[in-house]
Amino acid sequence: MTHPNPKTVSTSASFDAEEVAKFAAMAKDWWDPNGKFKPLHQFNPVRLAFIREQLLAHFNLDGTKRKPLSELRLLDIGCGGGLLSVPMARLGAQVTGVDAAAPNIGTAKHHADNIGIAIDFRHNTSEQLLAEGEKPFDVILNMEVIEHTADRDSFLQSCCQLLAPGGIMIIATLNRTAKARVLAIFAAERILRWLPEGTHKYEKLVQPDEIRLPLEEFGLNVTGPFGVSFNPITRQWSKSHDVSVNYMMVATKQRSDN
Repeated sequence: MTHPNPKTVSTSASFDAEEVAKFAAMAKDWWDPNGKFKPLHQFNPVRLAFIREQLLAHFNLDGTKRKPLSELRLLDIGCGGGLLSVPMARLGAQVTGVDAAAPNIGTAKHHADNIGIAIDFRHNTSEQLLAEGEKPFDVILNMEVIEHTADRDSFLQSCCQLLAPGGIMIIATLNRTAKARVLAIFAAERILRWLPEGTHKYEKLVQPDEIRLPLEEFGLNVTGPFGVSFNPITRQWSKSHDVSVNYMMVATKQRSDN
């Protein structure tokens, strides 16, 4: 098993060595649509559509343009192999992709180079970006990451500090409910084998108020949760009113001149 470089990431309060090592060991599979990250490939269309819709509305952008996000500086935190970073860059955003697992960054860089997409991929954490004096971002994608952190409040605080005034952060995660335990962990990992067993720990799943309340304390305006559900017949994901398993939330920071 490949482990991340502790000199780079171990000082971060939200860093969970076990979780990072788990995903580092699967890094080579990120871009295989039928591999260990198949559920994320299936999930990607609905979350990309949601992200695009939110960004166009928040920044009043013209969605008919080929690269409508060209004015935005975007951070994909916990970027993995770049499944979100790449399409965001194709839409014109200036993308920085950060992950605590070095092998993930290696995979992401290799894929982006092969297809000729310029993305600033870094083996790093949100806390370290702050410590290094990173310029704030217009957009932060915080997708399927928080449930793998050691200290979610510290992680959320660092993300809030990295968000520019007037910026928007989109968060996606799994709810800590009995339904999620059965469907997202027991069925998905042990019965259907959609994910490697141990991908998610029930006690680390996050309820919406555990995101909403800290973000509001940090001064952000929060909307959602917005449910996302899987149809086993069509094998497609779609937005729904059911937030008991997968959900997304949107947080915005007030402009400094308001």
